[in-house]
Amino acid sequence: MNKREIGSSGEDIAVHFLEGRGFRILQTNFRFGRGELDLIAEDGETLVFVEVKFRRSGAHGLPEDSITPAKQRQIRRIAEGFLLVNRIENRPCRLDVVAIEQRRAEVIVRHIPNAF
Repeated sequence: MNKREIGSSGEDIAVHFLEGRGFRILQTNFRFGRGELDLIAEDGETLVFVEVKFRRSGAHGLPEDSITPAKQRQIRRIAEGFLLVNRIENRPCRLDVVAIEQRRAEVIVRHIPNAF
């Protein structure tokens, strides 16, 4: 699998995981400027911007550890872009991470609400 296929696979796992917990997925791969948000969902009344990180091994640390302060700023800017483009105001929002690790046949999924 190439990098894009691996990312897409991780996003599919995250969608299934979140839907199983009552989230409603509104959009995938929202592009704004030079960046992209993996998932945009609703958790009740809250609009949730989700960054998905998928690792096929633990050799380079936990997936969520790869979200640098610069990446966090970029995700915030894209989330603000989504709100602007869709004219959304006065709605609770948060930034979550879904971290996925594949260890041989086992897949471990961690949901981190309000990650940053």
